[in-house]
Formats: sequence, structure tokens, C-alpha cells
Amino acid sequence: MLRAILVWLLLLSAPAGADIYECMEPNGNKLFTSDPREAKAKGCKAMKLDPPNTVSSTKPLPKSSTSSSATSSPKDFPRVDKDTQKQRDNDRRRLLEQELANEEKLLAQAKKELAEQEAQRFGSEFNYQRVLNRLEPFKKKVALHENNVANLKRELAGTR
Repeated sequence: MLRAILVWLLLLSAPAGADIYECMEPNGNKLFTSDPREAKAKGCKAMKLDPPNTVSSTKPLPKSSTSSSATSSPKDFPRVDKDTQKQRDNDRRRLLEQELANEEKLLAQAKKELAEQEAQRFGSEFNYQRVLNRLEPFKKKVALHENNVANLKRELAGTR
């Protein structure tokens, strides 16, 4: 038991970072190793590694990013009055509503095209996989517009 503790302490007291060597293979690939004998045999270059960040018990810790000074704007930061911001929010909402209406029209059109294609059956499509392959772009178009509509609705829900 004492021997295991001594081995553990010895491992903890060893340097945290090992030297890393970068080697170039004849085919141009890079090889990395921590074995100094292998590195010397292959003519590798030692890489300079930055030590890991450590916290000293004598240094004060930096202020948390949640402090009140971190969340406030600088004094010389340009400000927008409430009426201007409200107008901007209204403009944004109006644009999003227009985009949503346009995207819903495109979705309806894509669904119509898909329904038309599903109703058709060509003589060359003996295998049902051919039908699925033909319908795939139409299904993708419907899915794209459905996704766009959902994202625009989510964006509109977040507006003021």
C-alpha cells in the first residue's frame, strides 16, 4: 500500500508536459512522437509547447464575466432612443412576415408539384425505387420550404 502511494506521488511530481517531436516521413506525412530516441533516430525537430494555464494561489482570480460591469455598455457606446428601436423592431417584424408569406406560397407550390408527380406513373418505372428516385427532389424541396417556414415562425415568435 505504501509502495503504491509512493509511486503515485512520484508520478504526480513528474513534469506534466512531455517533449513532443515533429518528424517528416519520406512520403511527406508528418509524424509526432514523444520518444526522444525515436526522434533522434529519425532526425525530428522538437516542438515548442506552451505550458498549460495554471492558477497561482497568490494571484487574484479575474472577475467573472457575469459581473455587472461586463454586461453594461461602454459610456461612449452609441445609444438608440426607444422610438427608433421600436421602429426598427416593427420593420424587422414586417420583413419577417413578408418572408413568411412568400415562403408559405413556395411551400404550397412545392406540395402541389409533389402531388402531381406522385399521381403520375411512367411505364419505364417497373421498379418502385425508380419512382422514389424521381420523387426525391420534389420531397427535398417540400422539406426545405417546411424548414424555412418553421424557422421564420420561430424568429417571429422571438421579436418584440
